[in-house]
Amino acid sequence: MTKIYLIRHAEAEGNLYRRIHGHYDGDITPRGYEQIALLAERFRDIEIDALYASDLQRTQKTAAAITKHHSIPLNIEPRLKEVCMGVWEEKPWGNVGYDEPEQLLFFSNDPAKWNVEGRESFEDLKARITGVIVELGERHEGQTIACFSHGMAIRTLISGIKGISSERIHEILHGDNTCVSLLSFDNGKLEIEYYNDNSHLPPEMSTFANQSWWKNRDKVDFSNLRFIPMDLNEDSELYCRCYRDGWEEAHGTLRGYSDKPYLRSALRVSDKDPQSLMKTFCGDEFAGIIELDPDRMADEGAGWISLCYLVPEMRGKNYGVQLVGHAVSVYRKLGRKSLRLHVSENNKRAISFYKNLGFKCIGIQEGSSFPLWLMEKEL
Repeated sequence: MTKIYLIRHAEAEGNLYRRIHGHYDGDITPRGYEQIALLAERFRDIEIDALYASDLQRTQKTAAAITKHHSIPLNIEPRLKEVCMGVWEEKPWGNVGYDEPEQLLFFSNDPAKWNVEGRESFEDLKARITGVIVELGERHEGQTIACFSHGMAIRTLISGIKGISSERIHEILHGDNTCVSLLSFDNGKLEIEYYNDNSHLPPEMSTFANQSWWKNRDKVDFSNLRFIPMDLNEDSELYCRCYRDGWEEAHGTLRGYSDKPYLRSALRVSDKDPQSLMKTFCGDEFAGIIELDPDRMADEGAGWISLCYLVPEMRGKNYGVQLVGHAVSVYRKLGRKSLRLHVSENNKRAISFYKNLGFKCIGIQEGSSFPLWLMEKEL
């Protein structure tokens, strides 16, 4: 008999930023690295004979939970990777949920009916992930192995082993980041001892404990932001109102603020690339603005964030990370190595927010009211 630990990757950018990462190769988040450390303690005294991960960096980095306490090579197995999401890859979940709600519900609740351009079918995914797990089980007869894979791939495998059809897949809940399933393979048959166990994570380290989308089955969850290019021919007043509010919130005064230069800069970047100026919505409710300036600091390989703004009623609800996620998406495609922005030294809440996302202060400059921290996050 072969014992197979099947483990989902730690929290990655797609999980945090609420963007669709199937084959997209997103990185691990700061909390993801803390999850890996906790997972390593879980496996400290469990003997592992062979170690496998998909060819995406989020599983390979999570596999460090095994190699931290065990001297064992990591084998890359592409068939363990996540389902290919086709044209949905790298889109915000909020846009897909708003524009294609029926397809999103199919994906979550009856994936055999899910059909978007370029996607990997449910049956193909099931055959792929089941085939590789069976093959590894046969290869390592009598041993214990660990395989690092992805959420939908694991959910599909578990449903197949339990004989649950596509329309009943809601009976298999989504698994938290770093959740562990233990399978056995004997005489050509896979069996489940347990699955989706995240008992090594305290609530503050659980990705799912801080999100609600996975609890909804019969309706689309509109807690994920959707992004729309901002047309300043129609939205100039809204833009200025938001910028003024953000300035006053950050500095405690409107001293030094003027609409014209910021509006002029926004027109420049949005004319060059509409993705550089986006308004965001939670369902139909306006949520905020993200403005980028790809020209600024481009010679240093950095991507500049000019404005990251949420309306007051949307603050403190974990939406700001999705704005930063848009900047990551845009600038990574441009080959930038980092994100940069200014934060008023007096804006302690914003400084804490950016530090939690991995930004560090790399310099201090004079501002109109308070010194400005130049903060940077590596991509």
